[in-house]
Amino acid sequence: GARDLNARPFGSWDDALESLAEAARAEPLLLVLDEFPELAEVSPQLEGVIRATWDRVGGRTKLRILLSGSALRTMEAMQEQRAPLYGRVELALLLEPFAPHEAALLLPGLPAAEQAAVWGIVGGVPLYLDWWDERTSLRTNLERLVCTPGAPLLTAGELSLAADVDAGDLGRQVLYAIAAGRTKHNEIADAVRADPTRVLGRLTRIGLIERMTPVTEDPRRTRRRIYRIADNFLAFWLGVVDRYRAEIDRGLGPSILPVLLRDLDDHLGRPWEEAMRIHLRRLAASGTLGDDVVAVGSFWTAADQPVEIDAVVLAGRRREAVALAEAKWAKRVNGATLRRDLERKADSLPRVVAEPRFVICAREHVDNADDVLAITAADIFGRP
Repeated sequence: GARDLNARPFGSWDDALESLAEAARAEPLLLVLDEFPELAEVSPQLEGVIRATWDRVGGRTKLRILLSGSALRTMEAMQEQRAPLYGRVELALLLEPFAPHEAALLLPGLPAAEQAAVWGIVGGVPLYLDWWDERTSLRTNLERLVCTPGAPLLTAGELSLAADVDAGDLGRQVLYAIAAGRTKHNEIADAVRADPTRVLGRLTRIGLIERMTPVTEDPRRTRRRIYRIADNFLAFWLGVVDRYRAEIDRGLGPSILPVLLRDLDDHLGRPWEEAMRIHLRRLAASGTLGDDVVAVGSFWTAADQPVEIDAVVLAGRRREAVALAEAKWAKRVNGATLRRDLERKADSLPRVVAEPRFVICAREHVDNADDVLAITAADIFGRP
């Protein structure tokens, strides 16, 4: 029968794991150890105990252990060669933040255009989405969540950094440089006054930043690459909030709020472009953009007069451009005008089909959209 824990409480981790393994001999049992990095910090022997127990009884029990944690650096280190659990992890799964249409399910009371703004601010982290009060305005939410001393989102950014980047670490300087718009390797190096190559690699591996290359080029060979903060909330916190954090904690939140709201419109352009690219990938997977789509990504040139395209859809072995897309963080746009811009920019692409599609994206409405595929927040944040 089941162990009476009142009469015989577990005396050690070894005792607990052995007992659970024994209880799971006939029926499956799942043991979930959440925020495992924090648990391992107070019980540093735990990883070794799990390994020793598993080596003894793993083949004779239906016990399964799920270790979860938000500190990516620590979770990755657990699987390295000299770590106690090396070779014992059957499945390592990185849980990505919710995509726009998934995040929208946690904000059912908001219009799609407002869902787009919230996703651009807090990203796809369920906890942050749950903090958002649909019954009040964006301004009121930011006042409560950001512009009040000790506000949840005001402190969440620092906690997020602390989990994966040491205080005073070069990684912090690199993140701040990227958030400030220094996205090229040489610009980052100038900002931090050091070679950031290894740090950029580490931050990319743990998911804090993303290395982007023009979609038409081989990412393994091209020297044209830029870096961006991968998480919407961290980009918002580093690029918009952190400069005001000390004064908000001193009580200046009410007077800072209007300034932060003005900063916000400039900030939301980039996450809106990414939301459109995510949506285009959904359309490509469903076959809406034609057959044999192999890539969706941004494109830019390094000429004296650079050309930038928010999204290019490539298809086939020759990776020909079959669609070009422009996203504007505006309520309404003129589809015909933006189409002409995309037609001109198409000349900069290496390979384009004879009649590519042109995609125009705005928050609420695309005017003069007869010859374009019009996308709005209602499409991006709607159900699949």
